[in-house]
Amino acid sequence: MLALRVTHQHGFRVGVAVGDVEIASYVYGEDIAAFEAPKPYLHPMRTLSGALVSAYRPHDHRWHKGLQMTWSHVSGQNFWGGNTYVRGQGYTPKDNVGAMRHDAFEMVEPTGDELTLTERLTWVTSTGQEWVSERRSLRFHGVDPARGVWVLDFATELTNIRGEALALGSPTTHGRENAGYTGLFWRGPRGFTGGEILTADGGGGPETMGTTASPWLAYTGKNDEVDGGATVLVLAGTTSRGEITWFVRNDPFPAINPSPAFAEEITLGDGEALDLAHRIVIADRIRTRAEIEACAAEHAF
Repeated sequence: MLALRVTHQHGFRVGVAVGDVEIASYVYGEDIAAFEAPKPYLHPMRTLSGALVSAYRPHDHRWHKGLQMTWSHVSGQNFWGGNTYVRGQGYTPKDNVGAMRHDAFEMVEPTGDELTLTERLTWVTSTGQEWVSERRSLRFHGVDPARGVWVLDFATELTNIRGEALALGSPTTHGRENAGYTGLFWRGPRGFTGGEILTADGGGGPETMGTTASPWLAYTGKNDEVDGGATVLVLAGTTSRGEITWFVRNDPFPAINPSPAFAEEITLGDGEALDLAHRIVIADRIRTRAEIEACAAEHAF
């Protein structure tokens, strides 16, 4: 394993580098337009060889920023960004876009070949009410230059502090078919459009949308700027409520979202918590199915 080099621009971002390549930048203090639902995000994300594997403010969805925890429907509030899907009306501009406020880091702990960030956040509605207290953990580890991989564990505990129940849903729970995006969301670079989607048991392809059977999903794409391609492997992780459903696209843009509320809302009572855990493996090269299956088995929860 190779040591990580960590830089912290206090009040703005934490950078994680391996050698001369910054593999991830966790931005928590950027001044973001309210319509884009301000929140922390990871971008740029890169392979160990420096290939970009995330997108920032693409022209079609300015609120998409690399890898970020987000939520599209929360009791009428939108912590995703942009217009809100309304049953019978479609996407509608509403004054309901909230923000996820960074409150403090409890821990920024580099230990040679690992880095753990533990963060406190508050979800604040468009009218300034505090609805969710979040405790988030990011662990960067598994750096292996010989195999060209590194690993991110992203876990979160969401506690309802509203004073009454919260309904956590998605556009699908509000009437739009196969649009159950909510939770941890990755937007890939434009060059990955049309890439290959693979799942366990020989599955894959765009028809993976809305399925639950596979414990992991991999996306392979071709790089811009540098030669070759890359592989992003997402393990479905765990949730304290229900099961994970895959939201995935390779057209018109690349995206992966292990959604905890794809087709059914989660009702979170006052004071109750929702726990989610995820693992993402970033790999150089377009990996074969056999390689991806071996990697998924190695990094399974």
